[in-house]
Amino acid sequence: MTESGPLAGVTVLDLTRVLAGPYCTMVLQDLGARVIKVERPGTGDDARHIGPFITGTATGTTAGTAPEARESAYFLSLNRGKQSIALDLKDPADREIFDHLLGAADVLVENYRPGTMEKLGYGWDAIRQKHPRLIYAAVSGFGHTGPYAPRPAYDMVVQGMGGIMSLTGTPGGPPTRVGSSIGDITAGLFTAIGVNAALYERRQTGLGRKIDVAMLDSQVAILENAIARYQATGEVPGPLGARHPSITPFEAFSTRDGYVVIAAGNDELFAKLCDTLDRPDLKHDPDFTSNDGRTQNHERLKRELEGALAAATTHEWLGRMGAAEIPCGPINDVAQVMADAQVLARNMVVSVPSANGQKFSIAGNPIKLSGIEDPTTRPPAPALDEHREALVREFAGAPARGAPDNSGSGD
Repeated sequence: MTESGPLAGVTVLDLTRVLAGPYCTMVLQDLGARVIKVERPGTGDDARHIGPFITGTATGTTAGTAPEARESAYFLSLNRGKQSIALDLKDPADREIFDHLLGAADVLVENYRPGTMEKLGYGWDAIRQKHPRLIYAAVSGFGHTGPYAPRPAYDMVVQGMGGIMSLTGTPGGPPTRVGSSIGDITAGLFTAIGVNAALYERRQTGLGRKIDVAMLDSQVAILENAIARYQATGEVPGPLGARHPSITPFEAFSTRDGYVVIAAGNDELFAKLCDTLDRPDLKHDPDFTSNDGRTQNHERLKRELEGALAAATTHEWLGRMGAAEIPCGPINDVAQVMADAQVLARNMVVSVPSANGQKFSIAGNPIKLSGIEDPTTRPPAPALDEHREALVREFAGAPARGAPDNSGSGD
């Protein structure tokens, strides 16, 4: 398998499942790393069983002559381009295969509950004795230290515990989950950052590192200015709907036929906005001459702005404000995002073949690197254990599943 990108030549053993870990290794794969996904025999990654599912006749078969292919779109979007081998790390023959893989790998990524890898004999202390160059990255709900370390966690749990849900939604409304799984995704991103930093350090020292990333820590890290606001004012921040807590006007406003997002982040932009809306008087109003004043009087300002915006449609206002170079935009749904000219121009919608041979659209790689190809297609996601024989042949000395080894043990 050939890879291109700054991580070309880096081999990642991926013992992760569902989202946080697979998102991390997806980013590494997009940057050129070879990712070998180690899955549980029989069932594989839990995400293989999470819908929605793509169904249809498998490639190379005739309709009515073969069972219908059924593939998780969720799994496909996170694991395209990876290789798969199913190993039972409690089985001696499979452990031998895994040991060969460890000897060739640069990075091991796992998202088991803390202590699981130690029970299997593959914790950090054991691995670094045999493989001192290996970088060991662990992503978990609460990290490998602290009183919560043994607890299980999912995205929803850490969104609640990490403060994000207390800031999301409308004032007085019920707790609201952020629309994407940022508990998992931010942990995956921070783990990928840690892996890249450790790879850089290893060039200087020749030694690997353990990277310990917690989903809860990652939520705290992205609270942005909420912590600063609480420390400065003593007031606990709460949900504000679409409004920014410290910059005004900086939210979604109603128009004649919908909504428009306006982000007038300084006094000059606010003045341009007032002129564009044919309300030059607002920029001279004492309540609105400074950002602090506009924020304190945000309710009255919103009424004034929406009164002016009611005179035209969202499309018309986007044209006028765009011409005035006022940061603004529509509120797109997912279908509109996938058809957006800028999104398409940046190759942020790419295709990957599904199990039935049809092309399936997924999000592209947002990291654009000079001199590195950004293809419009991506390789397919692997079938469970698809690459076992090829990997066994490549990493010589490991027995194939079901074949006898020197001790006579087998699966």
